[in-house]
Amino acid sequence: MSTDGTILCEDGLRRTPWATASTLLREYYDTEWGMPIRDDRGMYERLTLESFQSGLSWATILAKRPAFRRAFNGFDPEIVARYGPAEVEGLLADASIVRNRRKIEAAIANACATLDLIPVGGLAELVWSFQPDATPAPRTMDEVPTRSPESAALAAALKKAGFRFVGPTTMYALMEAVGVVDTHLVGSWRRGRSGVWG
Repeated sequence: MSTDGTILCEDGLRRTPWATASTLLREYYDTEWGMPIRDDRGMYERLTLESFQSGLSWATILAKRPAFRRAFNGFDPEIVARYGPAEVEGLLADASIVRNRRKIEAAIANACATLDLIPVGGLAELVWSFQPDATPAPRTMDEVPTRSPESAALAAALKKAGFRFVGPTTMYALMEAVGVVDTHLVGSWRRGRSGVWG
């Protein structure tokens, strides 16, 4: 590890430490994490996965993402919003996903809330409306924020709109994942690659 907190990998590129823990995490970091998501379906998927991640490791959720996509019909909010008791029980019996009744029910409620936002611009537009004027510039993992005034305000707005499992810390993780903020370490090759932040 360098003095700036990044790790020099065998391909000559510097990455944040968590991205070097597995091939799966590295691929996610290199190709997806921090890239802009502007559509409601994509935002709903990532919000749902961040909600399921609460209390667990992201590596666990990422490994289960194909199963989550299958179980939640590709995270199509129009379909998930119609899930009833039978679908909930089916999901609770599905060992390939995280079987947590409150999180499953939250995913369904959040699909309904996502649809309710369409007349006023949609979920993605709401999330991006909380983009700060500046993004953090962490040099080490200790300098990476876990929440912000904007993530707290986003959490409050989403709760008011009927969303669940959307606390300020979870929403900051979402903002990182979809490019609203860039918390790639300054020394990482991915820093500034999203096109959102210079």
